[in-house]
Amino acid sequence: MIKLQEIVSPEDAYEDAARGVSLVHGDSTGILKELADKHPGGVFDCIITDPPYFLSNGGITCSSGKMVRVDKGGWDVSMGHQKNHEFNLNWLRLCKNTLKPNGTIWVSGTHHVIFSVGFAMQELGFKILNDIAWEKPNPPPNLSCRYFTHSTETLLWAARDQKSRHYFDYDQMRAVNGGRQMKTVWNFKAPDRAEKLLGKHPTQKPLKLIERCIIASTREGDLVCDPFMGSGTTAVAAMALQRKFFGVEMDGRYFELAKARVGETGGQP
Repeated sequence: MIKLQEIVSPEDAYEDAARGVSLVHGDSTGILKELADKHPGGVFDCIITDPPYFLSNGGITCSSGKMVRVDKGGWDVSMGHQKNHEFNLNWLRLCKNTLKPNGTIWVSGTHHVIFSVGFAMQELGFKILNDIAWEKPNPPPNLSCRYFTHSTETLLWAARDQKSRHYFDYDQMRAVNGGRQMKTVWNFKAPDRAEKLLGKHPTQKPLKLIERCIIASTREGDLVCDPFMGSGTTAVAAMALQRKFFGVEMDGRYFELAKARVGETGGQP
């Protein structure tokens, strides 16, 4: 387990050594660099994350039946295509440097960011294993009536490099799919009310979606990381499945929300 005193002061972190959970309030790029320097052979078995989508630029969407502006926060404002891509290259490079040789990474996103993420993975030498289409059965309607309704997000699953011998629980994925090979289109509802009782994040992912990623690509006791932790869904899923977890969140509000969810969960499915 990562020792938090090596990288942050105690008031900026939450640690539950008994359950193997560490949460850090801070900038993930600096923290990942410190970890890469201290652990040149890699430290994480798997990284599962949901980086900024860069779509908060004055558009509109539908929320609870009302037209609202897409304004998720300053962290989601586009810096322009080139700078957005440089940002993705930087954090993905740091993730690669902290993955163990056979580790894998999952990155979710919409079309605003996922093509940049995929190209950055190719530039950095990751081995892209699959692109998963997460289909939402009840997406918000398209209010402008000038586009098809956006009903999917993409998850890219990649191994650290071309030589990686990545882990895949094929048997379990086949079992939960009725004895047939699981395809790359997954249907999950958006997070329900129970997952937002303590608060919500604008890009919060459903717990079942993250649980599937964890089961498919890790073993019990593995260390999972989320450098853009948000409301802590990856932490909750990892705890429920007996994995260790290390997460970083820059926004203090969501860091506190993640702490609350982790504390309430107690590691129970």
